[in-house]
Amino acid sequence: MTGLTHTTDAEPLKIAILAMGGQGGGVLADWLVDLAERADWYAQSTSVPGVAQRTGATIYYVELFPPPWSMEQPPVLAQMPTPGDVDVVISAELMEAGRAILRGIVTPDRTTLLTSIHRSYAISEKSHPSNGIVDAAQVIAAGNDTAKHFYAADLQRIAESCGSVISASLFGALAGTGVLPFSREQFEQTIRLGKVGVDSSLSAFDAGWNEIRSAQMQHDTQTANTRFPALPDKADTAGGQMLLDNLRSRFPVVLQPVVLAGLRHLLDFQDADYAHAYLNRIEHIFNLDSAADGQSRGWTLTWQFARYLATAMAYDDVIKVADLKIREARLQHISKEVRLEQGQMLDVADYMHPRFEEVCGTMPERLGRWMEQSFLRNWTTPFFRKGRHIRTSHLSGYLLLYVLASRRSTRTATLRHAQEMKSIDQWTKKIEAALETDYEFAVTVVKSRRLVKGYSDTHARSSGRFSQLMKAAEGLSRRPDAAAQFQVLYEAALNDVKGERLQAALSAMPAI
Repeated sequence: MTGLTHTTDAEPLKIAILAMGGQGGGVLADWLVDLAERADWYAQSTSVPGVAQRTGATIYYVELFPPPWSMEQPPVLAQMPTPGDVDVVISAELMEAGRAILRGIVTPDRTTLLTSIHRSYAISEKSHPSNGIVDAAQVIAAGNDTAKHFYAADLQRIAESCGSVISASLFGALAGTGVLPFSREQFEQTIRLGKVGVDSSLSAFDAGWNEIRSAQMQHDTQTANTRFPALPDKADTAGGQMLLDNLRSRFPVVLQPVVLAGLRHLLDFQDADYAHAYLNRIEHIFNLDSAADGQSRGWTLTWQFARYLATAMAYDDVIKVADLKIREARLQHISKEVRLEQGQMLDVADYMHPRFEEVCGTMPERLGRWMEQSFLRNWTTPFFRKGRHIRTSHLSGYLLLYVLASRRSTRTATLRHAQEMKSIDQWTKKIEAALETDYEFAVTVVKSRRLVKGYSDTHARSSGRFSQLMKAAEGLSRRPDAAAQFQVLYEAALNDVKGERLQAALSAMPAI
């Protein structure tokens, strides 16, 4: 790893840093300026904030001019990076590296690109009807193709393991690349002179240095296949052991890991009886899969059904939302995120905006149905026009959510539960009918359940698209081209937030 060298008549070193709020991008820029100035370089840093913390990162731009230079006539440095004219790009998150490449500030003849490969998902990724997560492998491939030197590692994980922030591990990784003409000791001295979080920052610096020096241009990428837990030999409880024994006796080995993941999800959501109901539903589809020679197809139908059934049965109701918001693990995570110190108080305000339908859904089935059709809907409308901030770190707010979460024991008697079970039953019948036509058609009907997601308005919209697909599936049954036609509709629904593509696909479909 060779550092960049400059003569007195050379251009300055040009460094762009892309970081989101809270990642210490400003600290990293300040460290670079301090590092250079103590080595008698002339340094300047500027920053341009993005639109928001996730829709656009702040760009910190640093230029370092080597000695000798004169105070009487100091160098004139630029305020913003220019495409094709940047020596080093540092990205505090993988997609920000992709943004840098798109901006043209990463070039194969000049730029060293250093990035953390962890992800902080954009709103567009989270709200996509299907799996909207951008393919990380494409960004990494672009980094290898576009940059002169490309370094990638999970520097966020490294920083967290050292009790620090990513700016420190990035600083260490930058030193490890050897791209700047400064020694490791000079880098470390810069941190010491800052006199803030010195020990943890030096620890993260060292870990970042070692990671880059040992890995060099190798990188870790997440696999496309989801990893499921291996079956334990024994469960911690008698009820858990019964479930484990049932799992082993009722399903082949290839299906057991995905079913186990579903069981754990539903035990966390409800209870052992609910998990047994999950097994019974899977066994029903498994028997149909067996009759359709599913073993020769790797039990694809049952595997996919077990996966999406667990998500469908662990639906996002008010009870679940309240439970998640008051869990100790969440408060510990927030405390860690804000770096809460001993003697400090944590104040958490949660924004909640349930609709009238969500309130009805928490009621016993008959009462909930009456409420939905009664005068209460119009009378209570003003109360649901705006969201509410609930201070979960205050006793009143915590108790409110605690009471809601305690309704878990009565969940299976609520209107929302009845609605979800009816939806699952209808979905299962559509799978059965599709299997009589074509195996692949049935598998796609199973996978279409991924459309249903979210809470409140998001859930209502996604459920509407799913209902349209189920109606189309009924019309396509017994048709020889059912699998291909339904796949077209499914893909249109997956890639359409507003529903326009699905409507167009339905309109273009031969008469059903």
